[in-house]
Amino acid sequence: MLRKILTWVGWIATLLVVVVLSYAGYVYVRSEQILQTKYQAPNSSIIIPTDAASIARGQHLSRAVTSCVLCHGEDLGGKVYADMGPVGVIAGPNLTRGKGGIGGIYSDEDWVRAIRHGVNRDGTSLIVMPSEVFTHLSAEDLGSIIAYAKQVPPVDREVERSHFRPLGRMLLTQGKMKILVAPKTPNVDVIPSVPREPTKEYGKYLADVSGCHGCHGYGLSGGRVAGPPKAPPASNLTPEGIGDWTEAQFTRAVRDGKDTDGGTLDELMPSQTFKAMTDDEVHALWLYVKSVPPKPFGHK
Repeated sequence: MLRKILTWVGWIATLLVVVVLSYAGYVYVRSEQILQTKYQAPNSSIIIPTDAASIARGQHLSRAVTSCVLCHGEDLGGKVYADMGPVGVIAGPNLTRGKGGIGGIYSDEDWVRAIRHGVNRDGTSLIVMPSEVFTHLSAEDLGSIIAYAKQVPPVDREVERSHFRPLGRMLLTQGKMKILVAPKTPNVDVIPSVPREPTKEYGKYLADVSGCHGCHGYGLSGGRVAGPPKAPPASNLTPEGIGDWTEAQFTRAVRDGKDTDGGTLDELMPSQTFKAMTDDEVHALWLYVKSVPPKPFGHK
């Protein structure tokens, strides 16, 4: 009797191993299919300037508005942005012309395809690149950012590539890991340029390309943030949410990451980047948030 029981236990254990291995094989194959899917990026006629003023503009945008340095490092030499254990690793690649960098092999078209559409040189999707935000960049500003990235001093640094580990691959196959960029980046018409003036229109443009709408919603009413599970909800920035805020209080929130009571805002608020915004840029954002229709918290 004992021998029969042990035999059955052995068969069940073997069956479980076969099922687990089969599922693991399915997860790997299916996740590879998803990761290797090719995307056709629309052709965009972006002129990459070489003059000093445009490069300076690109440097300012990269460091004060689009937050490139948060993922790629202050020297754009790349860094591991997040190690999520069994889920995977998110890293900003080395953008320079140094050893391990992409700057020496990327064509102008490669830069545009990656930044604006989230598509790799081989047609696969990038992982965790805010192209759904950067697709709103004007041709002039995108060209300036690329011009700046192309001439930064080379950094010799081999950076681990973004990749999924077993749990991340499983979540990817289940549709619960929506961090592939290309499939969620809309095809937005390219605007040639925007007037850089302290107006609500320029404020809306800055909110588009800096990621404000990504966290606070396109109506700026706040709510759940796409990111870490414990991330607090984004604040309601419509007139109903900010109430009697003054421009000085708004400026302190943007540049210093402080709320009206002097408390520190969550680190997801990229004040370390926005602190370098010009007075005109912060004022334009203020004019924009004051101009949107009042909405209840989280109401689209």
